[in-house]
Amino acid sequence: MSYTVYTCMIEVRTKLRRWGNSFGVVVPLKAIEEENACEGDDVIVLMKKERGNTLRETFGTYKSKKSTKQLMKEIDEELSFD
Repeated sequence: MSYTVYTCMIEVRTKLRRWGNSFGVVVPLKAIEEENACEGDDVIVLMKKERGNTLRETFGTYKSKKSTKQLMKEIDEELSFD
């Protein structure tokens, strides 16, 4: 079994850009300096596309026929240990 331990990690929000037949990202100089990195260093890029409201996209919009007050009252009754 092998594993890797990462000692430092930074998060940078940037745009994906086309360079010829490839894509690349621009990392701000401040982030490079904080990591003490320099040209030619090997780096690992973890990429996650920023999305809108993922909960709404996943589960949709829930519309209840009951008011919030009524829902809270029912929850209180369910959790009551009397």
